[in-house]
Amino acid sequence: MSDKLKYKRMLLKLSGEALMGDDAYGISTKVLEFVASEVKQVVEAGAELGLVIGAGNIFRGVAGASKGMDRTTADNMGMLATVMNSLAMQDALERNGVITRVMSAIPMQSVSEPYIRRRATRHLEKGRVVIFAAGTGNPYFTTDSAGVLRALEIDADVVIKATKVDGVYDKDPMVHSDAVKYDTLTYDDVLRKGLRVMDAAGIALAKEDNLPIMVLDMGAPGNIRLAAAGENVGTIITA
Repeated sequence: MSDKLKYKRMLLKLSGEALMGDDAYGISTKVLEFVASEVKQVVEAGAELGLVIGAGNIFRGVAGASKGMDRTTADNMGMLATVMNSLAMQDALERNGVITRVMSAIPMQSVSEPYIRRRATRHLEKGRVVIFAAGTGNPYFTTDSAGVLRALEIDADVVIKATKVDGVYDKDPMVHSDAVKYDTLTYDDVLRKGLRVMDAAGIALAKEDNLPIMVLDMGAPGNIRLAAAGENVGTIITA
């Protein structure tokens, strides 16, 4: 079935907030199960998948820093929170029969493997899902930037940015009923219009290597599978 895939190797970027579901904070097991079943579909279709998960459901470094905390300390706490999300996602995937490895940019051998690029690529080639935890391992970088960086390192064909809306709009569709959706955008459009797809560093990194970014609605069943097949189920950002 993998010959029907447009994108063979993909990096899926999930926000921490997406894992909350309807809860005010924390991790919803219902959401984990849903994401695991969606990922299983894609893996069974023959795709190789890496994941990067944010930490907004537990702790956001920028928020901590804005309240007077040292920025480096706050970002380190945020990176540790992504490890918690990654382990929860690994558990859900393995309960669904998907072999998964968590690789952390901050070494913590008792709970995860250290991030080693060649080892990550080998896991993907063997059909394992790899969850890249702890961001880039450096403060001042978001998990969006980490997602693009890891995608480039593993030679991914596309970054899938899974959100709560079905693409990129000219303004917030949750607030403005007249918001207009873009089917396609260039990296320069995103930067020039200040569209909040991901941070500027992530967009600039993707632009440098012409790595496509697809923004789609995570909540629509089958969306990731359709995206892997090359269907534009959201907004595609390219050169």
